[in-house]
Amino acid sequence: MDLSKILSISGKNGLFKMISQTKNNFIVESLEDQKRFPAFQSEGVSTLENIAIYTHDNSVELKKLFQNIYIKEDKKPLEYKLMTDSQQRDYFKEILPDYDEERVFLSNIKKVFQWYNILLKNDLISIEVELSENETSTEETSNE
Repeated sequence: MDLSKILSISGKNGLFKMISQTKNNFIVESLEDQKRFPAFQSEGVSTLENIAIYTHDNSVELKKLFQNIYIKEDKKPLEYKLMTDSQQRDYFKEILPDYDEERVFLSNIKKVFQWYNILLKNDLISIEVELSENETSTEETSNE
């Protein structure tokens, strides 16, 4: 899952795909309605790849959270709008047990859920398995 070209823009709902970049701005396309427009760095543009959620020890990339939800929901959308605020917090605690409840607000949790559904709808979530050293292929050498 490559989140390096998926953007969040402060003050705008939804997510955007970076189409091109110039010295002063980006041309972005909404993942919701496919409308294109310029976005400026001064508007608070962030790639999802650079956003992380605070935990008590460190932080966790959004990519990992999206994959956890994807597995838990069996590749289906998350019906978070039907949940109460406390149910949303409890669900978030299931996918990230050690999140820092003092620094991660309910609005952050709702945004993660909303973004998950947008990415899922656009087929942008995948599970990437990291191979351990034992599972990597080895080269065979032959003595001729």
